[in-house]
Amino acid sequence: MAVFLALLAAVFWLSRAGRAAARFDRPITIVVTFPAGGGTDLLARRLGAALQTRLGQTVVVENRPGASGNIGARHVAEAAPDGSTLLMVNSSFAINPGVYQHLDFDPRRDFAAVINTGTIASVLVVPQASAYQSLADVARDLRERQGARLPFASCGNGTPQHLAGEMMARALDLRLQHVPYKGCGPAVTDVAAAQVPLGMVTASSAAQMIEAGRMRAIAVTSARRLARMPGVPTVAEQGAPGFEAQQWHGLLAPSATPEAVLEHLHEVLAEILDEPATRQALELQGYVPQRQSTRQFAQLIESDMDRYARLSRSLGLQVD
Repeated sequence: MAVFLALLAAVFWLSRAGRAAARFDRPITIVVTFPAGGGTDLLARRLGAALQTRLGQTVVVENRPGASGNIGARHVAEAAPDGSTLLMVNSSFAINPGVYQHLDFDPRRDFAAVINTGTIASVLVVPQASAYQSLADVARDLRERQGARLPFASCGNGTPQHLAGEMMARALDLRLQHVPYKGCGPAVTDVAAAQVPLGMVTASSAAQMIEAGRMRAIAVTSARRLARMPGVPTVAEQGAPGFEAQQWHGLLAPSATPEAVLEHLHEVLAEILDEPATRQALELQGYVPQRQSTRQFAQLIESDMDRYARLSRSLGLQVD
């Protein structure tokens, strides 16, 4: 018993020591690689406010959009590795290495995973008056068109929604023509106005238009149906077993950040994500909160980099 109590005291002391070593003496900046007002930005601001309360340290959200997120990523890669500068990214971070052949930072080596805050599915949407009720209807129409391609809007060239649409087209042998937009908002607007027959956009960006009856969703890219859209079947249910394409959102730090700091940030953020109010707010936006370790998140990023690199090469998306 004496030995057990001594070991318990040692573990407690080491835990307290780790937390002390992870103290933040400077304000924390969360760099967002997208403009203010978007889903990733709003998520960063919600987490930043909660983090400030938990740590008792100022947390600032700084938007550095441009070059598909590479400008903000380079800034964080070059920042002091002390936990005071974090990068809020989504799956585009894993797509970019397969698209951009010459980056002035190394996405695989210059960053350390902190936490995967949640995933969000994409939805295939159509105008409210569209005759398409399912992916089978799209396939049938394409057969009748005898070789013609059907346009689909996405949130931009090389975005997770673009690649999700291409992956779906391959899985179901659909002849689709990509139409890139400058963000999910403009894509949703044009689908609702019947300017384009299909759109692959994030569930969060389409939810209000769907609920207002201005467009319909006919498929979701997640492995399971979404709680907010229980009547919308998955792509997997409609002829592509095992299909899944979700966009994750997470926080990264410069690669040389001490392990104690990364673990402390992960622990605090995990506690924030476990709060019922936070979970409810994220789920209302279409997110599925995650419970991954830093190692699991790092492995997810690595596997997505490999997967999207293969797809980008096959689509000819590389940029010199």
